[in-house]
Parts: sequence; structure tokens; C-alpha cells
Amino acid sequence: MTLTHIAIFGALTFLAALFFSDRLRGLFLFTVSILAVYALQPALPIRFLDFWLPTAALGLVTIFWAALTPRASRSTRDNWLAAAWMAALVLTLASTRYLLTGPLLTASTPPRVERVAAAILLVAALAALTGRVRFAWTHWVGLAALIVLLAALKSPEASLWLARTLRLANGQSAETASSFDIRWLGISYIIFRILHTLRERLSGGQPVVSLQEYVTYIFFYPALTAGPIDRLERFTKDLRGPLHLTQDDWIFVARRLGLGLFKKFVLADSLALMALNAQNSSQVQSSGWAWILLYAYTLQIFLDFSGYTDIAIGLAGMVGIRLPENFDRPYLRPNLTQYWNNWHMTLTQWFRAYFFNPLTRALRSRPIPAWMVILITQFLTMGLIGAWHGLTANFVLWGLWHGLGLFIHNRWLNATRARVADWATTPLRQKALNALGIFLTFHYAALGWVWFVLPTPALAVQFFARLFGV
Repeated sequence: MTLTHIAIFGALTFLAALFFSDRLRGLFLFTVSILAVYALQPALPIRFLDFWLPTAALGLVTIFWAALTPRASRSTRDNWLAAAWMAALVLTLASTRYLLTGPLLTASTPPRVERVAAAILLVAALAALTGRVRFAWTHWVGLAALIVLLAALKSPEASLWLARTLRLANGQSAETASSFDIRWLGISYIIFRILHTLRERLSGGQPVVSLQEYVTYIFFYPALTAGPIDRLERFTKDLRGPLHLTQDDWIFVARRLGLGLFKKFVLADSLALMALNAQNSSQVQSSGWAWILLYAYTLQIFLDFSGYTDIAIGLAGMVGIRLPENFDRPYLRPNLTQYWNNWHMTLTQWFRAYFFNPLTRALRSRPIPAWMVILITQFLTMGLIGAWHGLTANFVLWGLWHGLGLFIHNRWLNATRARVADWATTPLRQKALNALGIFLTFHYAALGWVWFVLPTPALAVQFFARLFGV
């Protein structure tokens, strides 16, 4: 989100908090969250794609809501009204193509209204059909489809093939196609929220929610672009509760918004001018300057990401939604396990709940040594977290770097726990040990960012050589 977006969302949310009843607040959040999907979607070189991607996201969520919701709970007056309102909003946005001033919210001119209407009817038919299928089938098919979709969007090769295909279908030249032609705003977070609801519905732990509540949860505009990943049950509890903001609540909102804006647009954007990137990594000559670039990026990515989280939490707090925290001083943690318990916490918790813990239980039921179980689960989990950022070698290596660090920390802790306890018997020794742990953890995480920010392993290895004067 840009400063303009934040200012508009902030003003609208402030007015809603002051003047809207609880029922109107729900409709407001539903409406603005839908419109935000289109307003925040960047312009794309493939004709109409920056309209079709948000529309596809809305259709996808509607179909999965139909699959997740029992038939008796689907066919209610409120759900029909929500579906009609959502369709009306999409058709209204499509009709702005005929305005003399150009489209209002979309990045470029929308497609013809009749095509959008046909797409809405197709989504309605698919939702009705999906609602009649047994959930067990829908769950596994939907799970596989979402994972394949996410993998295709994260793979440069698959994205390039898809870009070429869409260009040809649109009558555009495929020669200038790029994997960056398809940038689907917030799709990673959208898919992870849907996957969460699929898994919880299968285990029987998900509440029945209306279409309005489900769409608001998936597309909640403060958290659409950068998280955090909330849980449906917790989110709807806040959404359904009455809005009574106290003076302390407003102080909390102002503090988080101010802190987030300062982190992102003052500190992070300033550090970005000298932070490590693909261009300056090959230009720096001395080891000292290489470390400065790396430290700048290490701080910049934290301040950028945590700044956006503060802004999201502040905006949500104005309408009574308490989004979960995503960062808690990760660079001040004495070991890598605590670092990951406090860095992008909602993503870590998601992977722990739906991948790490089930895999660990499955492996422990087999005759596999404990150290091997730890090695496999840490490497696979962190490798997947890296791949979630992109199916490229640099992101996967970044994940494996942290998987290796977590495994080494686990083995070292088991081997030295008794001796460390015998040595750290005074407060001074405990502080010294903690300070050493913070120093080592910070620098291990910082070195890991080299894999993350540089696009190829060759560039990363070259920069490592400069860091250490080789």
C-alpha cells in the first residue's frame, strides 16, 4: 500500500468507527475489502488482467465458501443479499470503462460488462455445483488445486508460460512476455487463509460463517497485501462483537499507525537507498562496505515488513478487529528457534500447525532416529517457507539456510545444556551468554538475507566472498 492508499483507508475507517452501527460496520468492511482487491491490484501489461485477477480471487473465495458451508446455512436471505451486493459491485466497476474520465478504481480499463456478467454467472454455477459435492472430495481437490496454483504463480518458468498463453489469447505479442506479467495482489495470503479454513473444516474446528463474513476475512483490506494471517474463528468473533472504542483503544490505534508509518516511510525507505540489492552487490569493493550494505538490508526488510504490520493492526483496531502480532523484536532473540517464534509469527504458526506438527507426528510413529526426524522436519518446513516466497534457487536456499541453523541449534542445545547450566550460575554470566546468543543469531539471520535478496546463488556466493575478504 502507498501513503495515498493508507490515507484513504484510514479516513474511511475512522468515519466508519465514529458513525456506523455494528451492522453497517460489517457491510462497510465487506464493501471496502472487495473494492480494495481491485484498487490495490497493480497495472499489468496483459490486457484486462488487472481486472480479471481480483475477479478470479472473489470467485475462488465464493466457491470455497459454498464448499465449506452446510446447505442449510448457505440458503439464507443474508447470504443471497451479500452475493447480490458483491456481484453489483463488480459489475459497477466493470461499467466504469464507459466513463469519459476513465475507470475509477481499477488500474486500467475493465473488460466489457457482458463478459464480466458471464463470469459472475459461471462462478455462481460452480459455487452451486461445489456445494452439492461431499466436502471430503472438495477438500482434497481444492487443497491440490490451491497448492498447484500457488506453485505455478511462484515459479518463474510457469509464470512465463502462462503470460505467453494469456498474451496470445488476448491477441498480444508473446515475444515480450515476462514472468512479472502476472502479479496477483495478495494471492499468497489469500490462498493460505483458504487452506486454513479447509483444514479446520475437515477437523470440525471451524465455525459456520456467512458469505459476507468469509469474504471480509479473506480480503480484509488492512491485511490483504502483507498479512498477518489471522484465524477465521478469532476474526469473526471480533467482527460479530460490538464496537465500543475507549480512549485507550484510540491511543493504541494512533501509536501503532504512527509507529508503522515512521518505520516504513521514514526508516525503511531511507535504508533502501543503501541496502543490499542485485545492482550494488557486484559494485562494492571493500569488505567493510559490504557489511554496511548487508546491515542496511537486514534492518530495512524488518522495518518495512513490521511497519506494514503496525499499520494493518492500527487500521483494524479502529473497527474493533484485533489482528495478531507478527513481529516481536526478532533480532534481539538469543537463538534461531526464538528468532523464528518472533519473525513473521503468523506464517510460522501456520506452517507449524499444518505441516511441521503433522509431519513430525507421522515420522515419530516410524522407527526413525530422533535426530533424523528433526533434520527432515526442519529442512522441509524451512525449505517450503523459502519456496512460499518464490520457487527459485535463492529463496529455497534461504529457507534451507535457516533449516540448517535450526537443526544445528537443536543438536548443540541437547549436547551442551548441562554444561551451560553449570557455567551460567551468576547473573553476569547469564547476561554474557544471552548477549553472545543475540550476536550470533542476528548475524546468522543477516547472512541468510544474502541468499534471499540476491537473485542467483552465484551472486550470493560472490557477495559472501566480498564480505569475508576472499
